Amino acid sequence: MEAAVSPFPDDADALKALLATALLRADEAEQRAADVEAELANARALASTTEAMIAHLKLQIAKLKREQYGPSAERTRRLLEQMELKLEDLEADAAEDELAAEATAAKTATVSAFQRRKPVRKPFPEHLPRERVIVPAPCSCPACGGEHLSKLGEDVTETLEVIPRAWKVIQTVREKFACRDCEKITQPPAPFHVTPRGWAGPGFLAMLLFDKYGQHQPLHRQAERFASEGVPLSVSTLADQIGAACHALMPVFHLIEGHTFAAERLHGDDTTVPVMAKGKTVTGRLWDYVRDDRPFGGNDPPSVVFYYSRDRCGDHPRHHLAGWSGILQADAYTGYNELYVPNRQPGPILEAGCFAHARRKFFELADVEGAARKKSRGKKAPIVYPIALEAVQKLDTLFAIERDINGKSPAERSAVRHELSAPLMSELHDWLNAQLARISRNHDLAKAINYMLRRWDAFTRFLTDGRICLSNNAAERSLRCVPLGRKSWLFCGSDRGGQRAAVAYSLIQTARLNNVDPHAWLADVLARIADHPANRLDELLPWNWRNTQIAIAA
Repeated sequence: MEAAVSPFPDDADALKALLATALLRADEAEQRAADVEAELANARALASTTEAMIAHLKLQIAKLKREQYGPSAERTRRLLEQMELKLEDLEADAAEDELAAEATAAKTATVSAFQRRKPVRKPFPEHLPRERVIVPAPCSCPACGGEHLSKLGEDVTETLEVIPRAWKVIQTVREKFACRDCEKITQPPAPFHVTPRGWAGPGFLAMLLFDKYGQHQPLHRQAERFASEGVPLSVSTLADQIGAACHALMPVFHLIEGHTFAAERLHGDDTTVPVMAKGKTVTGRLWDYVRDDRPFGGNDPPSVVFYYSRDRCGDHPRHHLAGWSGILQADAYTGYNELYVPNRQPGPILEAGCFAHARRKFFELADVEGAARKKSRGKKAPIVYPIALEAVQKLDTLFAIERDINGKSPAERSAVRHELSAPLMSELHDWLNAQLARISRNHDLAKAINYMLRRWDAFTRFLTDGRICLSNNAAERSLRCVPLGRKSWLFCGSDRGGQRAAVAYSLIQTARLNNVDPHAWLADVLARIADHPANRLDELLPWNWRNTQIAIAA
C-alpha cells in the first residue's frame, strides 16, 4: 500500500508563500463582496429615487390638469391628497436608501456612494431671529503649539430649530485661525445634524415625527401649517427628514424590541391599515406586542413593539415570535394556533384567553341600553337575550375580583383567584354547558358559548398563574392610535411607509406607556444619539431617560 502524498510542500518558505497567496485571495474576495454590496445599495437608492421622481411628476401633472380643467369634485381633491401621501413615503424611502448606500460605499475604495439630485434649498426667511452659537477657538495652534493666532474669517452653519409657536435659525459660527508660526489654518468641526448635510435641528425633527405619527397629521398638512406661520417648506423636503430621523432612531427601536421580547408574558393584537396599491388600496396589518408587568407588581418598565405586514397571514406572528417563548395573551385568531403546539422550539407558548373578547360577544346580545336608544329613535330594536345578560353578569363578577387584586404580587393574585374565582369558573362552565344544550347550535348565543368552551384551558389558565391578566386590553389600548390616525391619513403610501410607521409607533407608544412626553424625549434622543457611546444606548430608553430628567430636576 502506497503512502498518501501531501498536496502541501515540506519547505517552510514555500508554505509561507502559499499562505500569503491564500490570504491575498481572501482579501480580494472580501473586497469584491464589499464592492458588490455597495453597488447593490447604490442600485436600490437609484431605484427609490427614480420611483419618488415619477410619483412627484405624476402629482404635478394631476395638479396642472386640475388647474387647467377646473374640476371641483370632492373625489379629485382627495385623490390629490392621497398622491401627496404616497409621495411622502417614497421620498422617505429614497432618503433611507441613500444613507444605506453611503454606509456600504464607505467600506470600499472603488465604489462611490450614490447621491440624489435634490432641489436647491431656499435660504431661511430673513425675518426669523438668529441665535449665534460661537464654537470657542483654540488658545494655541494644534499643529505646533504656537500662540500667535490671527482670525481669518468664519463659516456659519444654519440649523432650523423650532420652539413651540416660535421659529428661529441657529447660526453656529466656526471661526478660522491661522498660526503665525507655522501658517497652519485651524477651524473647529461642523456641527452635527441627524441627516447628513442636513439643516433641521433635533427639536424640529421630533415635532415632525410626533405630529405625523403621534398626532396623525400628514406632512402635506404640516407643510400648510408651516407656510401659514411664515416658514414655507416642501413636502419632499420634510419627507427627507422623516426618513433620515427614523433611520437614526433604529438603534433605540431595536433596544425596545429586545426589552419587549425579554418578557415572560406578552399581549398581542393586530388591526387593519389600508395601503396604497395600483389604483386602489389593499388591507395591510399592524401587529403589536406589549410587555406590561404592572398588573402583577412587576418592576420592569412597560414597552410595545409594532410590526407591519401586507396581509394577515399566520406566518407573520410566527416570524415575530420565532425566538420567544412564554405566555401569550391574544384573541382567538387561528394564525396563532401553530404557536401553541407542545413541541415548539425554542420553547412552548401558552395561550391565555381574553375575557373581554368573550364578554363582548355576550354583551352584543344583551345591550339593553343600545336597544332602548334604537327604540327611542323609531328604529327596530334588537332582541335582548336573558341568557346573554346573565352571562355578562357572571363575567362582570370575575372582573370585579380582578380590580381588587390589580398591582399585587403573582402569589397574592393566585391565592385570591383560587379562593374566589375558581368556584365561579367551575359554576360558569357547568352553566354554559347547560345553556348550550337548550339552544340551537346555529344561534348567535351558541357561537358565543362555544367561543369559551372550546378554549376553556386557555380561559382557566389565569387561575394557576398570577401573572396572567383577565383581558388583552393592554394590546388593544396600544393599538388605539392606528384607528384614530386612519381618519386623518386614510392609508399608508407604501409597504415601506407601513414599516416606518411601525417603528415610529413603537417609539411614541412606549414613551406614553412610561408617562414620558414623546416630543421632548425624541428631541433629546435625536440631539444626543450621534455621539452617544454605543455601550450606553440604554440610557436613551424612555424609562431611563425619565429617571435622568427627574434626577436633574431634583
